[in-house]
Amino acid sequence: STGNCPCKMSQLPPKSPLASPVSEGTNSRVESLDNLSMDSFWLEVENIKQSAEAEQEECSLADVKTQEEGEAEAEWLQDAGLSDLLGDRASENDNIVLLSTLTKTQAAAVQRRLDTYSRSRRRKNKHPVRDVRDVFGVVSSEETAAEKEESSPDQLWHNRRTSNVQRKTQDFCTVRNPGKEVVFNMDVAYSEQAAVLLKGSFLSESRRLKDGNILTKFKIPKGRLGVTRIGDLSAQDMKKIPTLALIELTALCDVLGFELKRNKAAKLKTTEKRLFGVPLNTLLENDQKLLPNTKVPLLLQALLSCLEKRGLETEGILRVSGSQTRIKSLEQKLERDFYTGLFRWDDVHQNDVSGLLKRFIRELPAPLLTAEYLPAFAAVQNIPDLKQRLQALNLLILILPEPNRNTLKALLEFLSKVVARENNNKMNLWNVSTVMAPNLFMHKGLPNKIPEGKEKQLAEGAADIVRMMIHYQDLLWTVSSFLVAQVRKLNESNSKRYQFCDKRIKNLLRKIHADKDKVEKNQAEPSKIVKVHASLLLKDSLEVHLNNATRVADVLRQFQKNLCQNGWNIVNTVNLLKCNNSMECTNLLLYEVGGNIGERCLDPDTYLLDLYHINPHAEWIIKQNPSYPRMF
Repeated sequence: STGNCPCKMSQLPPKSPLASPVSEGTNSRVESLDNLSMDSFWLEVENIKQSAEAEQEECSLADVKTQEEGEAEAEWLQDAGLSDLLGDRASENDNIVLLSTLTKTQAAAVQRRLDTYSRSRRRKNKHPVRDVRDVFGVVSSEETAAEKEESSPDQLWHNRRTSNVQRKTQDFCTVRNPGKEVVFNMDVAYSEQAAVLLKGSFLSESRRLKDGNILTKFKIPKGRLGVTRIGDLSAQDMKKIPTLALIELTALCDVLGFELKRNKAAKLKTTEKRLFGVPLNTLLENDQKLLPNTKVPLLLQALLSCLEKRGLETEGILRVSGSQTRIKSLEQKLERDFYTGLFRWDDVHQNDVSGLLKRFIRELPAPLLTAEYLPAFAAVQNIPDLKQRLQALNLLILILPEPNRNTLKALLEFLSKVVARENNNKMNLWNVSTVMAPNLFMHKGLPNKIPEGKEKQLAEGAADIVRMMIHYQDLLWTVSSFLVAQVRKLNESNSKRYQFCDKRIKNLLRKIHADKDKVEKNQAEPSKIVKVHASLLLKDSLEVHLNNATRVADVLRQFQKNLCQNGWNIVNTVNLLKCNNSMECTNLLLYEVGGNIGERCLDPDTYLLDLYHINPHAEWIIKQNPSYPRMF
């Protein structure tokens, strides 16, 4: 399957002049990358193979077994937080609460998996067997057949191909002008956006990005509630995001007609090492004993810091390989001396440090992108539309475990710094991507079957995905507004449980949306007086008069003014910086706490009256920015 990724080292051959061209009908974006050199990719593959052969390394992961029919669906339902649907009857629990937050396309994705699972159980004559109609209601066979014909992935793909032929002459591509910013809508679920495009036959062949070496500028429009970044939400709320993101990613793939490939989680082999070849969770547990709240392994931080200080200007950094003998010796010294503080970084050559960095990533017992989702990351290259590729990547980033996501972000931030010094180090975005792709997408412990003649296409696709992750990382590390809204709904539903009672899910959704409309009708207050707390800074609450124009930045300025009037030494207290002839509190943030959210750091451009209407029972608290040194 072309959805598989180039992750078995022994099965990716070095580049040859006879490499098979990409066949007709494949992604034209990949074809357009032909003029970009892949030499660095194949050179890196050779270096990795030589390193592995020299050490005769064994697989650190158990082989991934092919799943039986229904097994994948059962695992998906468990990972999606819907494990109780696998039982013999529905109960009022978090599963039902989660279902109450789903959009139509998300509900359809759940129904498809439950349907497949139920059929497989019947074939095996296992009891009890839950009929999908027990959950989504009794439907006539004619309606079921009609819906299946309308919404099955194969049929969607057929409909799309048919409409492409009919509308061949039309061009709906919104990414044609590389200098123009394109809106990246995060208010509406991606799968719902795709379904609308599909109905209008907008997913035509002409939407495929012709200039694969030109990256479009995207802009996330700031709604009235502001933009939410990963890290703005509390840990409690972030735990809900991967489940919602998995359901949404599956729904998006269903609408686009792509199968979401996932590997079965494999058991990790234990190692006696302390740094290289150690699971991320174990590394962080050990590091947190030395430095609490560590989110990125200390060794990786040290490697990146060393390269940032002395390697960013080095020509060919990352591409030019260090000495394999020296790198192996340095690894042994690090294992022995890193935690004692005796290791001397100043004595290490920059190219050897970059070799250690790539080796650290490669030697993780499970891929940094995880064994489960590495095929899904690789399959993103098969989505023709750039915006939809980024939507899928955004959801995959949100699905990653927190240690993997934080480690990946630290790596991508460093790679951006390398690209920014391109004039000195001769490493542009494509060079960096081709060098790093093998280290992220090839893993010795994962079996892979690459179709004959597809090596070049898959290699270019993997490099292109790394390129997108580096270039669009700010966008990819954003939590979509529709996901935040679903988190709010989940939190609200914990106290207000919807009765499921054998009703079809669209009826349930209709009731929920009707309830929402009632609430919105009561949200017409033109102004409101609220209290903002800043207990660490002032004993008394700050009284704020809200109107339709009041933003978070305005409240922080009002707070600053209050400090002035109270005779505080502001410069020493709140660390003010002068910018554009105005004074701004740069180390203070406003948080929304409680109500239908655990805690959320607010975007300075959030309109507070709108937020009050969405979450009237929350408290608003001014806190010091954790990235600044504490002053209180």
